[in-house]
Amino acid sequence: MPRPLPPLNALRAFEVAARLGSLSRAAGELHVTHGAISRHIRTLEEALGRPLFVREGRGLALTADGRRLRDIAGDAFNSLRAGWSALQRERRPAAFVLGCPGSLLARWVIPRLERLATDLPDLTLHLSAQEGGIDLAAGGLDAALLLGEAPWPSAWQVRTLAPEQIGPVLSPHHARFAALRDAPPWALLDEPLLHTVSRPQAWPRWFATRQLPDAPRLGTGFDHLTYLLEAAIAGLGVAIAPRELVRSDLDSGRLVAPWGFVDTGGEWALCSARGNPDLRIAALADWLRAELA
Repeated sequence: MPRPLPPLNALRAFEVAARLGSLSRAAGELHVTHGAISRHIRTLEEALGRPLFVREGRGLALTADGRRLRDIAGDAFNSLRAGWSALQRERRPAAFVLGCPGSLLARWVIPRLERLATDLPDLTLHLSAQEGGIDLAAGGLDAALLLGEAPWPSAWQVRTLAPEQIGPVLSPHHARFAALRDAPPWALLDEPLLHTVSRPQAWPRWFATRQLPDAPRLGTGFDHLTYLLEAAIAGLGVAIAPRELVRSDLDSGRLVAPWGFVDTGGEWALCSARGNPDLRIAALADWLRAELA
């Protein structure tokens, strides 16, 4: 035969009132009325058959039974709170740390975060901007979203997402926009071309696909693609950029791409340590492929 329990709602009200030393403050913590707290305590006293509070001046004081029940209930509720918190922590997976270059993070990942959260609600992301060489282990990364090409480090598992395409872009604010937008590709031979110092091969590679001399006239260089594209949007020159990172600028008309985009031989890739069993990596890779399709 099961042992009887005290009325649990009443016990909860009593525990708070006894801990705070006030029926009014207990009502505030539990978001109920003062009368509701009084009724719960009266119910508990009737079930016990003995008083738990006595009048003392203008307030209430615990009886000996009340003090004993306060300690019992306090220990029980504290244990319940601790156990419940532990269960919640175990259920909630740790944040997934995704590294990627700052320009990719700002121009491609962040604008898609709301859609990602909707499509993968169990994936809690922590985004880490990475510049230069990526070290998955030293950086504390679960995975890295990169634009690059083989060979990749042998310790990585690389999930290919989409081919990379690059092309020249310029703004309608460019001083020679009217002349350039309908000009053939060789018109760029006379232009000082904006570029990033981290990818010096981008312009020569594009020139080679157009059967142009592979020594373009380079103008201002930038450390980051974000700065390069801001300069292009301001009309300061013709820049070269990955197609996906300027898609929104092309759609809005801030930039145009009169000469199109070409495959670089590189790829978008989601990279993780080989043997990492985290199932969230494959789910994220599938989502990224769909976004890039």
